[in-house]
Amino acid sequence: MSDFVKNYQVFAITTDPVYIGTGGYTIGRVDNTIVRDPITKVPKIPGSSLAGVWRYYIVLEMFSKIKDDYRNIANRKDDNGTYKKVSEIFIDSSPGWITDYENNKYIRLKCAGQDDEPNKILDESRESKTGHCGHCLVCKGFGFSKKDISWQGMIYFSDLNILFFPVFTMYGTRWITTVEKLKEAGLNSNNSSPAGNKVLTKNGNEGHINLGWLYLEVDKQQHSVSLNNNIQFGNFQLNDKDIVIVPDNLFSQIVNSNLEIRTSVSIDPITGAAKEGALFTSEAIPRGTILYGNIRIFDKKSFVGIDNKLEPLPSIDELECALKESNHFFETLGIGGMTTRGFGRLKIQIEEIKNKNCDKTSPSPSGSGSQNNQ
Repeated sequence: MSDFVKNYQVFAITTDPVYIGTGGYTIGRVDNTIVRDPITKVPKIPGSSLAGVWRYYIVLEMFSKIKDDYRNIANRKDDNGTYKKVSEIFIDSSPGWITDYENNKYIRLKCAGQDDEPNKILDESRESKTGHCGHCLVCKGFGFSKKDISWQGMIYFSDLNILFFPVFTMYGTRWITTVEKLKEAGLNSNNSSPAGNKVLTKNGNEGHINLGWLYLEVDKQQHSVSLNNNIQFGNFQLNDKDIVIVPDNLFSQIVNSNLEIRTSVSIDPITGAAKEGALFTSEAIPRGTILYGNIRIFDKKSFVGIDNKLEPLPSIDELECALKESNHFFETLGIGGMTTRGFGRLKIQIEEIKNKNCDKTSPSPSGSGSQNNQ
């Protein structure tokens, strides 16, 4: 693996239905449709949505460690107008990825979300009470744009694509997938795609199985999928026996036929009753769906020296730990729309960093966490 970029495999399971819409209404079976891959037509969670929400959650995690006296950025200066050290601003038990990077003393809530002061120069943004500061780990990691400089960021998110999709059958809930998806996710499978419209199960002796409204023949050849505890979220672990491999040409049809459809009605704020003719439907990825994707973190320390406005940059270790220690917000606050109606929660695990000790990061590299950058 190159030292210039590190790749991390991401697995997620939806604990609520997840709705990330395409915007507006459509005429058809469902009014509010969700985002789909333009080629396969299979629903997904876009990488842009994941990046935007995760940026916000890292800011929340950092703000939960700031001392009450310093939540207002104006209070972080001493009598001489000099910013206090980051170790003074954050509580003593703050993890290393926060306290090792000195520029985190400029963090503010507005470092998440859209920048409302993009026309300010970078030095002015550091002093402002709103907009992206352009200096903290969040701005350097996810990117920012100011009047005099733009920075792409160091963290790149892929889409979260469906790996195992839950479908009701006569044998209980089964999770469908395809041979190609197993290969893309790096899971062990020596099977070839089932012929015709047959499906592969672990037993191979069911004869036929219903997947939603489809009634399909089970191939006598057993599938050889072995998860080896790779798909485990807390107390939930997917069993090899619950996996059904379907042909690629059926996967999209089965998924789109078994999405959760929720019917809602608009409420008149004056009367508190339902509006006349305001019934609408929304579709969502159902709970229990397992998704996969990847995150890349680029080490861009080679940019240091090209423009001193970029110095210092956070290390890959600090960005790894920031992602890991903030992902618990997905389990409570969720992602996507209609989160106040019981949508959006999911659990995320990042394979490469689950054993990393984020309380004590390695010493900051040259130019990282060692400058005051006043």
